[in-house]
Amino acid sequence: MQIFLTEQLWRRWRCPKQRFGTEPLSDPPQLNHGLLTVQNLPNTIHLKTAHGPQGGHYLNKAAVLSGLGAARMIQLLLGCTTMALVAHSAGFSATYGTFCMFVWCFCFAVTLLVFTLDVTRLHGCMLISWDNFTVAFAMLATLMYITASIVYPVYFLRSECPSEGCEVRNYRIAVTVCSSVCCFAYGAEVFITRAKPGHVVGYMATVSGLLKVVQAFIACIIFGALANDSEYNRHIPTQYCVVVYSLCFAVTVVVVALTVSGRTSSLRFPFDRFVVVYTFLAVLLYLSAAVIWPVFSFDKKYGTPGRPGDCPRGKCPWDSKLVIAVFTSANLVLYVTDLVYSQRIRFVSHSSA
Repeated sequence: MQIFLTEQLWRRWRCPKQRFGTEPLSDPPQLNHGLLTVQNLPNTIHLKTAHGPQGGHYLNKAAVLSGLGAARMIQLLLGCTTMALVAHSAGFSATYGTFCMFVWCFCFAVTLLVFTLDVTRLHGCMLISWDNFTVAFAMLATLMYITASIVYPVYFLRSECPSEGCEVRNYRIAVTVCSSVCCFAYGAEVFITRAKPGHVVGYMATVSGLLKVVQAFIACIIFGALANDSEYNRHIPTQYCVVVYSLCFAVTVVVVALTVSGRTSSLRFPFDRFVVVYTFLAVLLYLSAAVIWPVFSFDKKYGTPGRPGDCPRGKCPWDSKLVIAVFTSANLVLYVTDLVYSQRIRFVSHSSA
């Protein structure tokens, strides 16, 4: 007796409770068309490929023998090398060093998980939109690696040899090089998986979706500067700016979370219209913040136009205010760009299985 399975029902048979929330199937359902052939013999079940190169194979060769697979293997290699160099002799300390080490460990762990699930095809059992998740993480990892590649040499690398010896400096140079090269590996993954004209892809693979990740990341930088003696609570208008940053960040994270979780089709309102309206409001809010924050931070009436000479490095409120002003303007540009590109996206709704 021969039984044919569609790919969807085959995944239901392999992952019955995780993906569909139904009772396990004791026997494969009987269909007339599909990818796999199941032959029931006495006390045995043999799986054969009916047609299609992927039918019946548990391992995904394309996850390794492709440009995307090569990029991920390079990410793993460079990430492991960076962590080993830091742990062996380069070292790290204080908040900035801990942040860099967290970036390298976090990105390595998630990349390893993504690569493993892709090779074994087990990502079909996960209750998320896999393509949206991978491209969003690749974009986030690119930004995190760029930040770590700048922060680490600024605080730990000097032209002269440290007290620990010149060998430590050489290791720190190697860490900086490996981390910098890994930025391009993650950037290559974003480039490979990005949306192409005329192709149906996940929202996060579009320019608008990728910009959402960058906007949230820049908002985190702004929050870090706000927490570093920014004196934002001295004036009500600067407190309004904090509300703007928090509100836009929260909604952006919700948009990304809904997209990655694959729940946009279950919403009771059109997701595409919501995204466009929110982006338009975010442009107006950030435009007001881009005007208000510099006035109440650097105007003579409310703040200090120039940097005080006795302001300590790393703990200077004027520096934090400058960082906030610069990244507020940067996020304003990103939201405007997002609004422009969102007009060119055609959303295709589909019901999830």
